[in-house]
Amino acid sequence: MNKKRNFPRFLGWFLALAFVVGCAGPGNGSGTQTSSGKILPTPIVNVTAAPKPEGTLRGFLEAWKADDYASMYGLLTPQSQQAIALEDFDKKYRAAMNALTLAALDYEILEMNAASPTSAQGKFRVTYKTNLFGEFQREMGISFRLVAGTWRVEWDDGLILPELAGGNRLSMDYQIPPRGVIYDRPLSANKERQPFVAQTQAYAIGLVPTNILPEQEPTLLSELGILLGLYPIQVLPIYDNRRDVYWYIPVGEAPASEVERRLGRLSSISGLVLTPYTARFYYGNGIAPQTIGYVSAVPAEEVDTYVRKGTSPGARVGRTGIELWGESYLAGKTGGTLYVVKPDGSLTEFAKAESQPASDVQLTIDRDFQVQVQRALEGFRGAIVVMERDTGRILAMASSPKFDPNIFEPNNANSPDGIQNLFNDLNRPLVNRATQGQLPLGSVFKVITFAAALESGTYTPDLKLECGYEWTGLSDKIRYDWTWERCQKELSRTGTCNTRPSGELTLSQGLMRSCNPWFWHIGLDLYRQGRVTAIADMARAFGLGQPTGISVIDESAGNITNPAGEVEAVNQAIGQGDVLVTPLQVARFMAAIGNGGTLYRPQLVEKIIGPDGTETVVFKPEAMGTLPLKPETLAALQKAMREVIINPRGTASHRFRGMQTPIYGKTGTAESGSGLPHSWFAGYTDAQNPDLPDIAIAVVVENMGEGSEYATPIFRRVVEIYFTGQPRSLFWWESNFGITRTPTPFGFEGTATMEAQPNP
Repeated sequence: MNKKRNFPRFLGWFLALAFVVGCAGPGNGSGTQTSSGKILPTPIVNVTAAPKPEGTLRGFLEAWKADDYASMYGLLTPQSQQAIALEDFDKKYRAAMNALTLAALDYEILEMNAASPTSAQGKFRVTYKTNLFGEFQREMGISFRLVAGTWRVEWDDGLILPELAGGNRLSMDYQIPPRGVIYDRPLSANKERQPFVAQTQAYAIGLVPTNILPEQEPTLLSELGILLGLYPIQVLPIYDNRRDVYWYIPVGEAPASEVERRLGRLSSISGLVLTPYTARFYYGNGIAPQTIGYVSAVPAEEVDTYVRKGTSPGARVGRTGIELWGESYLAGKTGGTLYVVKPDGSLTEFAKAESQPASDVQLTIDRDFQVQVQRALEGFRGAIVVMERDTGRILAMASSPKFDPNIFEPNNANSPDGIQNLFNDLNRPLVNRATQGQLPLGSVFKVITFAAALESGTYTPDLKLECGYEWTGLSDKIRYDWTWERCQKELSRTGTCNTRPSGELTLSQGLMRSCNPWFWHIGLDLYRQGRVTAIADMARAFGLGQPTGISVIDESAGNITNPAGEVEAVNQAIGQGDVLVTPLQVARFMAAIGNGGTLYRPQLVEKIIGPDGTETVVFKPEAMGTLPLKPETLAALQKAMREVIINPRGTASHRFRGMQTPIYGKTGTAESGSGLPHSWFAGYTDAQNPDLPDIAIAVVVENMGEGSEYATPIFRRVVEIYFTGQPRSLFWWESNFGITRTPTPFGFEGTATMEAQPNP
């Protein structure tokens, strides 16, 4: 009875099973036909395939290619992970790949075999492409185990490199070639090239103030001045204001050859401490240091990158400037022997690479000229760029304050104190103000506004405008010319005003006289004509608002934007508002004005000299563009810039009295937003001397005053040094060359109390 009762249920199960089997069976995918002729759709059954060990191996090797050791570790069996922690796994791979100087890794899966449902073996080939040891291959076997439905790697040291099986490791004995020399390019063919930096023996110089004998101090100052390249009076401030605070005061460094030549005399001076060391030595305690740069130990966070390239982790590497740019030349090629080290300490040679000597780099800068240019800026915050007018070669590049690159050498006894002082210096000596200092240009920018006005076709050089104390072209406020500002200073100082408005001026005279109302008028007029971007476009055509392309050292782009309104237009016309430039950009466009309109790429490297003395790379001047000026516009601009110098009413004429070298230039006073304005002078020479190419110069002195108070005298000195080899006229703030007295300047764009005023 029970059988009869269960039969219908059994029959139902049977029919259901038959239906499923029929639906899932082979067919053409069109469905199943019932007894009544109806076609039923074939059900789709998704079946998850069991994972294959090949996929795990590929993932493991791909992660290895990407240095993703954490992902590799995640593919290990639990037993392998228990045997080695992730941190140690990472260290093993990283250390081995660094020792190999691995540049890239490729692989090929050779075979896979399943030993059982839960275990498998495979074989693969790895190609190691290294920077020091070339390319080599290794074949390795690998085992897998199925864990919770996923294939995992059973790992051992031999999967890094077969030679490392059993706990072996790699160790590299480096051979580091001496670093190459950075040389100058003498201005005279009769001079030998001189190094800015070279590997040599040196002495760290310091003082113990309590041991200095008063009767020996004059001798001490004289000797230190000789060693440091300073006037004796310049040495005293280095330690005088610290002698009551510090037991030891670092003074500087000098090459051993110079110290030992005078050792008999130096050893008799009480309180003088000389500590020898051997290192990469920067002459003159830093000649053009922001340009040359410095070397230091490989930073901890960059060790892997450097070591993979073949650099010893203990090497000194270029960190800034030419030292950084020229690393591939100056470092040579590190060599050495790579060993397999067994747990018992025994060694087996694995590979060997020969070191290759370094090349030298020759710059376009003349060392002696650079030193004197730096001295001209000493005591100020600012920059000077001197460029060959007709080629773009940089002959000097000074940024003040400077720093001593020798302090980055750990063997230098003066290093700890020097580094601390450097990074605490709010004047930021590490910044190259010549290429990275972004400042408003002030009235030097008027040469661009002048050019834009003439190129617009609505202005001529002889067009006249009244240049008074005030300008009321815009209703937002009254704007005052520099003549009014100078008058106010005179009134506050003496009770009388001797500076009068400039009166009616042609456009050319407006540039010569640096008349603000003239250029405010141009800025507003061009804007209202619909030539909204005329001045900004001309500035960009002069190379502003973009890198110059010097490339071998860092530079800033500056800022030139299209004015968004009339106020911005008039501010831009006199180089204020959001106008920002670098001294390098200014020297470059001044050179273009002087050479007929060609903008050159600033060139700082002259050549690369191979270990055998051959010139392996020679750099040539490179024209990058042309000023968009008609010949008559350029001629008018040049004439007006000459009048700045030779016309008695020119803003710089009183600074160039007696100067025989033909100079074209423009003064500039740029409001800084805080403190005194920045003092600018920029221009070029036209001496046509067959032995000395003409030069373009940009000088800026930050937060010191008007354009011809400071920048213009410094410009003159640079010209004197270049053409005669030494300064010929004192600065108005000097009592002797290099010796500063306390000045009491006041005035507009170029008058100090000791100077006669230009005629108004």
